Amino acid sequence: MSVKLREMLEKRNRAVTEARSLADKADTEKRSLTDDEKRQVDTHLKEAGDLRESIDRETKMQEEERSAAALSLQTTEELRGKAPDKDAELRTVAFRKMILNGAQSLSFEESRSLMANNEVQGGFLNAPQDFTASLIAKVKDSVFLRGLATSFTTTSAEGMGWPSLDADLDDFEWSDEIKEAPEDEALRFGKRELKPHPVKKLIKVSDKFLRTAAINPESIVMDRAAYKRGVTEEKAFLTGTGNKQPLGIFTASAQGINTDRDVASGAATGFTADGLKLIKYSLKAQYMTKAQWLFHRDGVAKIATLKDGNGQYIFEMAEALGAMDILMGRPLNMSEFAPNTFTTGQYVGMFGDFSWYYIADSLNLRIKRLNELYARTGQVGFIFDSETDGMPVLSEAFARIKTN
Repeated sequence: MSVKLREMLEKRNRAVTEARSLADKADTEKRSLTDDEKRQVDTHLKEAGDLRESIDRETKMQEEERSAAALSLQTTEELRGKAPDKDAELRTVAFRKMILNGAQSLSFEESRSLMANNEVQGGFLNAPQDFTASLIAKVKDSVFLRGLATSFTTTSAEGMGWPSLDADLDDFEWSDEIKEAPEDEALRFGKRELKPHPVKKLIKVSDKFLRTAAINPESIVMDRAAYKRGVTEEKAFLTGTGNKQPLGIFTASAQGINTDRDVASGAATGFTADGLKLIKYSLKAQYMTKAQWLFHRDGVAKIATLKDGNGQYIFEMAEALGAMDILMGRPLNMSEFAPNTFTTGQYVGMFGDFSWYYIADSLNLRIKRLNELYARTGQVGFIFDSETDGMPVLSEAFARIKTN
């Protein structure tokens, strides 16, 4: 999902939530909406309706772009013989954008720049008749946390640090006019520090495959390597130990999310509707405007069957293609890398403001092609190298869900 589409979805969700909160307030107080409240509700609903149309339009536009990009791959044979793409800068920008935000964030021109034929060792690729211009591969698992987190870039080998308020002042005290002011001893400062860690991979590809494949094998290698690098990051952002790798949100730590932010799911092997409500409201209101849910799809399957006291499903399935599902008024994300062991005392989900997960990148992704080193075995090597660190920096912005 593109950043633009995600922002529109969040705005629409906020508008619907505001309208609902006004209606719920009137119901709680057992009265009708005031004229001012009616105007506010109508304004929020109109905004939500307008955004829905924009979301549908943007979703269809992205579908058409993906369809056009796929068609351009099928017409590779027709493009042979034309001059190679000379806009190297566009390809570089597009590739870096795909590394950071995924292929779905690319425009049509950026997608096409990565798929277009280019020269390999001084000549175009030749296709034998018994090899089709397609690739059979498993669907890519979604990686989303980098898109919601707050990212920084540092050129310092020492990393980045942020001062933190670990303990606040006590409340002020009422006093007599001439009484000595009481001294406060509670205020404590600390530091959150990120030191980017190296992440590397060497890939060796058959030289024969590079010379005879119907599709651009270098693009395949780059695409899969970029995706797997994203998967490696996502796993660490969720469950990393913090030892020479990022600290994950599902890893209990005083440096990240402490155990005092663990909230019971309501059941030993799943969730209850009451449990999810308690989880949502365990978060301060200031964080709820940006907070989102995170579960493995196995967890979502369990939640999808839950009903409230009136027999209504609590899970709101998205109607528009590509739109996010909504749980209790907030967006719901699914990750194949979230915990999914539903036994007593296990972490099974998260509700929080993921912008309080900080990511620090030291080196941009570097790619080296080794033409000679593996020539004796008829292979070409590709080395991928980058440095990244990440951690949740504000524990109270998260509610980590744990089975009873």
